[in-house]
Amino acid sequence: MGTSRLAPCMIIGFIIICMAEIAATNKGFSVSLYTVTSKSISVRWTRVPGIHSVKVTATPKTIPGTPMFVQFNGATIIGSIVSLTPTTIYTVKVEAMDNLGNVLASSEIEQPTAPDVPSIDQAYSKQSSSITVEWTAVPGATGYTLRAEDGKSIIETTVTGSPGTIRNLNPATQYMISLMSVNAGGRSQPSLPKKAKTVLAAPVLSSSSPSNDSIVVTWVPVYMAVEYTLSLMRADGVGSRLKVNTSQTTMTFSGLDSGITYSIKANAWDSNHTPGDDFSVTQITRPAVPSSVELAMISRSTGVDVSWSLVEGADIYTVLGSSSLNCTSVFSSCSISPLECGNNYSVIVVASNKAGPSSPSIPANFLTVPCAPQGITIEEVNPGNLTVSWSTVPLGEYYIVYVKRDDGLEVFCNTSLSRCNYQFQCGFTYFTTVFAYNTAGQSPLGSVLNYTTAPCCPVDIKPAFVSSDTLEITWSPARGAEVYEIIAGDGTSVIRCNDTATVCALSALKCNTRYSVIVSSCSEISGCNTSCVPHYITTAPCSPQIKVTNVTPFSFNVSWSSDNKLANYTVSIRGGVGLESQSRTLRSSGNFWVVVSNLSCGATFYVSAIATSPDGESLPSYTVPLETAPCCPQNLTVTQVTQAMTNMSWSVGRGAQSYTTKLVSLRGEAKCRTMQSHCLLGCITCGTNYTVSLQSISDTGLTSECMYQGYSSSACCPSNVKLYRLANNAIRVYWRATGISNNYTADLYGSSANYTCSPSPGSSSCDISEVSCGDVYTVVVSPMSSNGSKVTFCPRKIYSVSCSGSNVGIVIYRGKRSVE
Repeated sequence: MGTSRLAPCMIIGFIIICMAEIAATNKGFSVSLYTVTSKSISVRWTRVPGIHSVKVTATPKTIPGTPMFVQFNGATIIGSIVSLTPTTIYTVKVEAMDNLGNVLASSEIEQPTAPDVPSIDQAYSKQSSSITVEWTAVPGATGYTLRAEDGKSIIETTVTGSPGTIRNLNPATQYMISLMSVNAGGRSQPSLPKKAKTVLAAPVLSSSSPSNDSIVVTWVPVYMAVEYTLSLMRADGVGSRLKVNTSQTTMTFSGLDSGITYSIKANAWDSNHTPGDDFSVTQITRPAVPSSVELAMISRSTGVDVSWSLVEGADIYTVLGSSSLNCTSVFSSCSISPLECGNNYSVIVVASNKAGPSSPSIPANFLTVPCAPQGITIEEVNPGNLTVSWSTVPLGEYYIVYVKRDDGLEVFCNTSLSRCNYQFQCGFTYFTTVFAYNTAGQSPLGSVLNYTTAPCCPVDIKPAFVSSDTLEITWSPARGAEVYEIIAGDGTSVIRCNDTATVCALSALKCNTRYSVIVSSCSEISGCNTSCVPHYITTAPCSPQIKVTNVTPFSFNVSWSSDNKLANYTVSIRGGVGLESQSRTLRSSGNFWVVVSNLSCGATFYVSAIATSPDGESLPSYTVPLETAPCCPQNLTVTQVTQAMTNMSWSVGRGAQSYTTKLVSLRGEAKCRTMQSHCLLGCITCGTNYTVSLQSISDTGLTSECMYQGYSSSACCPSNVKLYRLANNAIRVYWRATGISNNYTADLYGSSANYTCSPSPGSSSCDISEVSCGDVYTVVVSPMSSNGSKVTFCPRKIYSVSCSGSNVGIVIYRGKRSVE
């Protein structure tokens, strides 16, 4: 009774345990589709622990059928079920089992099979880049995939039904064509392939019309082509079609109509006599030659009207004349202008269209009047006679020259030569015109040459000086003169003056120079009369060029060069402190000079000179400044500032801008330059005798050397100053003397009391009694100067003095303190 009750409980427990294990295993087990065809489905699954084998079962879902299964070992992760029905939905279940056949995990998917494999009925090419395929429809297929293979590439395209075309293929190429049916489940396996070859590519035509009755067609050879067929006919359909075969790559069609558009079509043939793609172009022939060309003169400025008969197919007409004369028109006439004189024109007409120009028409000619003579010149061959000359012109038969004077008198000459002569008078303007003639008529009006003869020379010329370098000249008016030119020359240079008035001033003349002065009358057209006689004048002496040189700092030499033996010279010196002046007059006969001495220091003087001769007085020379050296300061003081630095001060020296001071000893020197009246000099050696000097410097660099009484620097401050504790509240101040023996004074400065001790000469310590402890002291030891004063710039040291009971305790050094 107990055993029968226990068995069900054990079975139930085992089932519960197995279900739990299966549920735990299913969490890591999954199935996915790998591939599908018309009659097979391949799936992929994941591995699970303890797997021994895998069972894959496919059960039809939409139609009745027997499930099919395949079992794989546990190491397999991809499996396929074959012999399925096309276009059928299957439930595919994958079970992972252990070695006892227990299911460890399972999973399933639904997947339809692809449609059945289609069969190609036929494949053919009608175009060089495509092949068309026909087949029987497959039940359940929603589309089809066409595939073309040429051994180098694979091209696929998707279509919805038969027939289908696969494009983007190479011409004249053999392809293997296969077909696959497609639905939502995938696509079937490829059908049995069929061979198909694309037809030849079309020849790409290039056409041109070299003449008005021919067309030339060329093309690049087509791959695999053995022959070409070309057909030609008028684009308007008139006439019959011309068809030719050729194995070449060029064809010429002749005997065509002018200005007519033709349509040209071509295709290539392969060795199997299969036609390839065709290619068409249109080409127009060149137009015929224009005829009935006529010329009609309009006017010289407007030109010539050219007309002709219209021709078939012409877009535009171009009229070409000699001398680059042309015009264009879409009608039957146009005008060429402006006409050029002296030409026998030849005119042709050319018709043009897109193919090019026609041959030119028969030339038409016409003659124009000669051009106006050029290069006209008027030359005064001899006094009172002028010659007019010009260049001959093409097609000119004879010439007439007209000469008219500005007062109304006119003359002319008729000649077949290129020159004429006539007489003239001064102060008149002559107007000259030359015409050429031929059978066409008179030439256009050319240049009217104005020739104005030179005006007459002025008379009553009166020159007079108004200053040393300025000459005023007056004269009477001259006929034909618009302006007067006065030229003053000395043989090396020329001064000119132009004025419309009968008076002129020549300025900036050279001094001490003889000038030739010519007054000429001038006009704007003819220039100046060059036959007027000169007048001669001499200018006043030149201003002396003085030179000042130093003899001593306060005396100078003033010299100059004399260039006029008749001149006397006066030299003036002014300026200085107060008023000083010197003058001297000498007759020039070479070099001269004046010596000026005993001038004040720090002063500026001004020197000038004047030359006088029978021709006048010169301008004063440039004033030359004369500067004496600056004065030395009257007072100078040297004051010690620190042990190594002194301050030097002095009174102002007249004429000085800056100063350079020096302290010089056997141990070295100190130097300072300043614009002030005082200066700090560093690096001074204590206890040393110095010589004192100062250099006054003016703003122009003149200097005065100044010497002063010697200076002795203060005694040197002692070193190694220390405090020592003594008995009975006493302190000893110790130091080390430097240099020669001096008297010293030691000072202690505290917050409650100050102490001083002065030892005997030559000592290096002194004692101070009854010093208050518990205070900080400033200690300074100073040497005494020769006048009994104390040196104030020696260094100070700080010491703290502690207490030991009521007595002085430890003395501690606290550092240095700067000099106040």
